[in-house]
Amino acid sequence: MVLRSKHLVRFVFQHQHKLIQQLLQNQVRLCSGHGFQQQTALKVEEEDTFPKISDALPIAAPFPMKLEHAADVGEQFKYTDLSVRLAAPHQLNPKPDVDDLAFGKYFTDHMLRVPYHRRLGGWQKPEITPMENLNLHPAAKVFHYAIELFEGMKAYRGFDGKIRFFRPEMNMARMNVTAHRSGLPTFDGEELIKAMARLVMIDSEWVPHTESASLYIRPTLIGIEPTLGVASSDSALLYTILSPVGPYFKPGASGLKLYADPKYARSWPGGVGDRKVGSNYGPTIHVQKEALRSGCQQVLWLYGDDHQLTEVGVMNIFMLYTKENGERELLTPPLDGLILPGITRDSIIRLCQEWGEFSVSEQKFTMSMVKKLSKEGRLLELFGAGTAAVISPIDCISYLGEDISIPTQKHDNPLFERLYNTLTDIQYGKLEHPWAYVID
Repeated sequence: MVLRSKHLVRFVFQHQHKLIQQLLQNQVRLCSGHGFQQQTALKVEEEDTFPKISDALPIAAPFPMKLEHAADVGEQFKYTDLSVRLAAPHQLNPKPDVDDLAFGKYFTDHMLRVPYHRRLGGWQKPEITPMENLNLHPAAKVFHYAIELFEGMKAYRGFDGKIRFFRPEMNMARMNVTAHRSGLPTFDGEELIKAMARLVMIDSEWVPHTESASLYIRPTLIGIEPTLGVASSDSALLYTILSPVGPYFKPGASGLKLYADPKYARSWPGGVGDRKVGSNYGPTIHVQKEALRSGCQQVLWLYGDDHQLTEVGVMNIFMLYTKENGERELLTPPLDGLILPGITRDSIIRLCQEWGEFSVSEQKFTMSMVKKLSKEGRLLELFGAGTAAVISPIDCISYLGEDISIPTQKHDNPLFERLYNTLTDIQYGKLEHPWAYVID
């Protein structure tokens, strides 16, 4: 699916081009070897409309793609009300070399904000502003009760120079489901996609000119009402920041060694393990440090007396094995509330079902099953999957004093590698696919 908006591009840049003519003498700032001229402050009121995105649903969506807004949410924000205030030259950030990119360390020049106040009728007008600190009351609910949520998505610069999103409607639907669970106002995901596309276009030279890096997009929604008391927040702030990122794991690194200790649990039935909220992540830091001390790179999160495999660090997990009848099967844990319904996870399932070369099953599997398959030589591959790393092969699990070797990278043409290449080919435009949204 393609977003075409030549008139919008022309509107965005017609103002900037005038400034560029005045600033040609200024120092050229680089991102991955390409120049970018400095800009000065400018207020833009946009009355143009962005092309409507198709309402077509992805196959077998793992969560509701359309969420009915509660009556008390009030008015929705609209892309047509978006205003833009560009950064002045002194507010622009130096662009790092692509080889120095670390995950989430550098940020672009602009951000998107959309305030929400129930007493003012609901969502207010969206605005793109220079990247700057937030000004929040010390009693804001986000600080005391973790009333917040976020999403993780990326923009990719393809081999053809075009910038693409990957299944952004999925991120918006999952974000709205999480907002509903968190007592925060829901929003029109299509309108946010349009606004984020505009933000990426303004900071387009921050999208690395290489297929080894991308621009990470972090939409965030927080409760900002300055009252103490565990209750939903009548005021909120939806904002998006951008960060150029390189590979999540170092290039050339071997497969992951996982630390699996059943005394730790990441989530539990009835909780919010299936929602992208910060309270799922902070408590894992201590366990991750323990994993590193044990010579492992990531934590394999187990659950229950039977030690079910749930997630790998912040990734979903997949296991390819040979059944007793000699047929191959790909397993991944079910969406029973314990794991995040990952968009990369969903994409892998759909691709493998489309290929039809082996069965795909969403079902629980345990460490005793992994050990049995390993001893019988029927365990083929284990890998993690998520937006940040795409696909990460697993070579070993440290479990109750035993190291279980996984032959993930010892096969010719392994599945994890084929999936990685297919997904990245879609993301970088080498393979035409409806999951890629081109911004032109």
